[in-house]
Amino acid sequence: MNWLQSLQTAQPVAAAVLTLSAVAITGLALGNLKVRGVGLGVAGVLFAGIGFGHFGFGLDRATLSFVREFGLILFVYTIGMQVGPGFFASLRQEGFRMNVLAAAVVGLSVVMTVLLGWVFRQDFAAMMGVFAGASTNTPALGAAQEALKSIPGGMERTTLAGMGYAVAYPGGIAGLIGVMLFFRFIHRVSPEAEAREWHEERAASAPRLQRVNLLVDNPNLDGVALTDVPGLRELGITVSRIKPVGVDAVQPVRPDTRVRRGDILLAVGSPASLDRFRLIVGRAATEDLVQLPGEVTTRRVVVTRRDMLGEPLERLNLQGRFGVTITRISRGEVELSAVPALRLQFGDIAQVVGREEDLPRAEEVLGNSARALNHTNFLAIFVGIALGVLVGLYPVGIPGLPVPLRLGLAGGPLVVALLISRLGRIGPVIWHMPFNANLALRELGITLFLACVGLASGEHFVATLKSGAGFVWMGLGLLVTVVPLLIVGWLGRSWARLKFGSLCGLLAGALTDPPALAFATGMNKSDAPTYAYATVYPLTMLLRIIAAQVMTLVLSN
Repeated sequence: MNWLQSLQTAQPVAAAVLTLSAVAITGLALGNLKVRGVGLGVAGVLFAGIGFGHFGFGLDRATLSFVREFGLILFVYTIGMQVGPGFFASLRQEGFRMNVLAAAVVGLSVVMTVLLGWVFRQDFAAMMGVFAGASTNTPALGAAQEALKSIPGGMERTTLAGMGYAVAYPGGIAGLIGVMLFFRFIHRVSPEAEAREWHEERAASAPRLQRVNLLVDNPNLDGVALTDVPGLRELGITVSRIKPVGVDAVQPVRPDTRVRRGDILLAVGSPASLDRFRLIVGRAATEDLVQLPGEVTTRRVVVTRRDMLGEPLERLNLQGRFGVTITRISRGEVELSAVPALRLQFGDIAQVVGREEDLPRAEEVLGNSARALNHTNFLAIFVGIALGVLVGLYPVGIPGLPVPLRLGLAGGPLVVALLISRLGRIGPVIWHMPFNANLALRELGITLFLACVGLASGEHFVATLKSGAGFVWMGLGLLVTVVPLLIVGWLGRSWARLKFGSLCGLLAGALTDPPALAFATGMNKSDAPTYAYATVYPLTMLLRIIAAQVMTLVLSN
């Protein structure tokens, strides 16, 4: 201990790095321990920090504050960059109902927190920590602590919020898993059967693109240019190959290609569009052009060239310039028909069809650079973070609140990341972040944040438990977790008619709880929980950040 104290005096930077590293090593090792497949994960860092803080291994206030806030910024920004592209789409159709239910969980959590704090006469700063811990939502804790700093005398009470968070956090995980098991028992759910139904419904509602061989049997199309065939553009159909009548070899489609009665076309599109296009062209052919000999080959090309981003396919005119055709675009997990108006985004995967000698020229136009795809553009990252901080600092005056509401260092970067990841590019700045880089920065951010929260809370944590207040917070946190989940879980099954896997993912997303998501995924043996989790996660995260600030400011008044 004397050696560490002397090191902190002589080499404060080295001592801080050693302390943070020791907390991270211990906490991550603790998080890897699993009981029946469930572990603390990165939350183990929080409890390791509490242990180190209890035994006097701390950081000075300025260092602790900077590392904690910077870690929080990294965490929420990378979350926004990951889920942003699909966030707005998730608000439609079934995603709308899921987000309404998730918002109801947040609203009920707020009501329970305020009500229990008033009934049991608890300090509101501690209850803000209980609110964040009961929902296992670290950014909400950061938002509450930021709001506390804006209140006279609130700086000293941020530690109280951290202790409430640490005490309530385990109950948040255990309570959610218990609710999942409860619903499985009372509804006599067969996860395997519901998983099959979910996959069948997903396949029916979001079919992948298909290809079909069509025999031109419509006499009105004889001699018509392929680009003028009715329904081609309107139905979003792409024709990539043709076998002219009387010719044994398959040929690529070119701008001057004309169809003749008896030709066979290979068309790509959605099943419904292909059925309608077949009525225009003729009938299904028995021959498969993909299996027949010819000078046509297929290649998957990644869009990485800057000046191609945002360009519609018709402006690229790859068919006219090089005699190659883009048949479909894969964007994440979604397949898009290569219609002329479709605009390219960084990282799109284009399926290109043409002669072997023509494909390299199309690759050059689109980019197809693995290095560019995997390159982490730190300039864009820091521009995004800076914009997020500025947005978070912007004050919004709300009548009745003693100080203006701000999104803060938790909400500002999240909102900005959601928007810029959706846009993909602004001027010369490409916002794409490789998945591995995103995951690494996110884990670094949450590790630093939790380590600092634990170190700040550890000094008084054991004393709080001994005084009895900690056990009260633990019980209140369990109620804040379980009661909203039971109410919304019942609504999800009875009103929204959600499958059990989707319900589990919804509840895990409403609490932003990765360990419970892992448990739900294993129990349901499908991806249904993951899709539901991703659907509600962004809105839930934003609502909890704002709710934590509003409650803090209102209750302090």
